[in-house]
Amino acid sequence: MNVKNLLHEIEKVDPEVYDRLDSRRKVMHRFSFIGKTLALAAVPSALGSMFKKAYGQTNNDVIDVLKFAYLLENLEAEFYKNVVSKFTTIGVPAGPAQGALTTIRDHEVAHVNFLKTVLTSLSVTPATYTAASFDFTGGNGSGNGPFAAAATNYGVMLAVAQTFEDTGVRAYKGQAPRLINNNDVLQAALQIHSVEARHASHIRQMRRNLAAGSLVPAGVTLQPWITLAQSGIDTGNAGANAAIQMSYAGEENVSQAGVTITNIGGNTISANEASEAFDEPLTKAQIEAIVDPFVV
Repeated sequence: MNVKNLLHEIEKVDPEVYDRLDSRRKVMHRFSFIGKTLALAAVPSALGSMFKKAYGQTNNDVIDVLKFAYLLENLEAEFYKNVVSKFTTIGVPAGPAQGALTTIRDHEVAHVNFLKTVLTSLSVTPATYTAASFDFTGGNGSGNGPFAAAATNYGVMLAVAQTFEDTGVRAYKGQAPRLINNNDVLQAALQIHSVEARHASHIRQMRRNLAAGSLVPAGVTLQPWITLAQSGIDTGNAGANAAIQMSYAGEENVSQAGVTITNIGGNTISANEASEAFDEPLTKAQIEAIVDPFVV
């Protein structure tokens, strides 16, 4: 076990991990002591006690959120790992597009490693997920779902990627209240949430820049943000469009905390603008219904 590499992976997601544990110098000294003085079998237990101290005592609700996030991050990580391994087959152009998708893959893998480490440190055995755990066609394991073309079509793949990212943003927002009593876990989750939002925005820009095959509906100018409940995707398949729309239902909301945003304070603010200013959460049940076709 390379403890320094493990900590480095956690630091990618939670830059303040050293502050939670101790000073960086003291942490590295303690890890060195663990590696030199404890039997290999005892190392996970020692690390677990350190992470329990760093992230606090967690109740079942928090653990449920972490396990749920772990499933979603594995889905995304395996999706992008598959995409990166098949750039030529999918038709992803060399240069910035391949670079961006590779970077997003690395981010998702870092999220998986972080969540796995935290769950393990809390005496929870994370589920084992591989590419075989998911059906990226949305066919519940048939391999022939409505998004099968994503394996060979760049535009369709980006549309699926956008939907995954937008769903992830709303998932973290929906689960955040369940973490309100554990500030450290809440902060880490929101740090992941903001990165997912950046992914979604960038993929929308990639779709917008496509000369053809972007699947953007006629008359729609795709933006880095969500307008009303518009996905900005038209696959030409009613079933696929309906599945995608589940990720955008409720985004047309123009009221926040009981305050109507449209024309607030005498300013001219349209429903489009009011909806764009806020992302809306999705419940765990809604997210489960969205991702179910992709989980074997």
